[in-house]
Amino acid sequence: MSTKFLEATKYYVESAAKLLGLAADETKQLETPHREVRVELNIRMDDGTIGTFIGFRVQHDNARGPFKGGIRYHHHVDSEEVTALASLMTWKTAVAGVPFGGAKGGIQVDASKLSEDEKQRLTRRFIDGIHDIIGATTDIPAPDVNTNGQTMAWIFDQYSKYHGYQPGVVTGKPVTLGGSEGREQATGRGAVFATEELLASIGESVAGKRVSIQGFGNVGTWAANDFVAKGAKVTAISDISGGYVNDAGIDVAAAIAHVKKHKSLAGFTGAEHVHGDRVLVHDCDILVPAALSGVLTKENAGDVRAKWIIEGANGPTDPEADEILEKKGVLVLPDIYANCGGVTVSYFEWSQNMQHYYWDEAQVNEALHKVMRRGFANLADARKKHTCSFRKAAFVVGLGRVVEATRLRGL
Repeated sequence: MSTKFLEATKYYVESAAKLLGLAADETKQLETPHREVRVELNIRMDDGTIGTFIGFRVQHDNARGPFKGGIRYHHHVDSEEVTALASLMTWKTAVAGVPFGGAKGGIQVDASKLSEDEKQRLTRRFIDGIHDIIGATTDIPAPDVNTNGQTMAWIFDQYSKYHGYQPGVVTGKPVTLGGSEGREQATGRGAVFATEELLASIGESVAGKRVSIQGFGNVGTWAANDFVAKGAKVTAISDISGGYVNDAGIDVAAAIAHVKKHKSLAGFTGAEHVHGDRVLVHDCDILVPAALSGVLTKENAGDVRAKWIIEGANGPTDPEADEILEKKGVLVLPDIYANCGGVTVSYFEWSQNMQHYYWDEAQVNEALHKVMRRGFANLADARKKHTCSFRKAAFVVGLGRVVEATRLRGL
């Protein structure tokens, strides 16, 4: 899966490079990561045994600013996956127009099998291994799959033991430790703002639309919450326990409360329990893949019944699936635009940390909405100019900005 994900990312980059008329050597320069770090992580487990894990940090490009990207804890994490995700972050920050580059990190571990104390020891050991290559003006981590504000608090604290008080070293922190209001909601909320922009461009609105959300973690829950607040009806959701379908509309607040209490949707009675993959092909207007990469493939893309796909996850659509969906007339808002709300509000958090001046949530949401509106306008212009899909348009915008910065800075 990771190899396929990396190949898909390179395919999208090279397609955009051709549209921009970039030379082969320049394209290779843009594709090649600046640095890859692999660290062995040994911790004492709760049962007294020694746990050995592998951590990764890939710094892809910093032509436009410090490296930026999340840290995930997942058993599928490997060098190729992290490299692909770091590349996507480079283009995502450029599309968002925030002054960062791209990076990504992860630890190869089944986070569900770790206690809270084991997670803390593992996180601190990881920072012991990479603290000298991260920093507020160097490389700024953030939450990702199976990491959260608490994880970022441990990173901030461990880094501070080496380098002193520097809250800007990491974003996605709890508000009491210099985090930003609205950061937790940002990725899901940004995806809903992106949906509004897409629908408004064709004379439609979110109100009344049926939404299917694959993945009910941070991104999926906040997207569901905001879709309902804007008059849409969430008819299908899923997580590791399977899919849950109710065409009359799922009580999203009840589903969120269930997950908060039981740690998953397992046992949720407000919808019919189905196989998780059913959610991707459920009859709906808007599909939001908000879990892991590579879930839309050539095998299931033909069965997708949504009119619009908003990519809340990173890399959820394979190139073959992308072609099928394009031929079907399905409009896809790509991850490097649709889920850039997280890194955008991470930038707001970092800015607040550097200035030691903090905003309220209304300011954060207003600024995020402005970025998503401007981002869609840029994509729409590029799509019209190059007569291409929104995905290719997004990569054209992202690559174009990184190329310009790279040329200006020189070799």
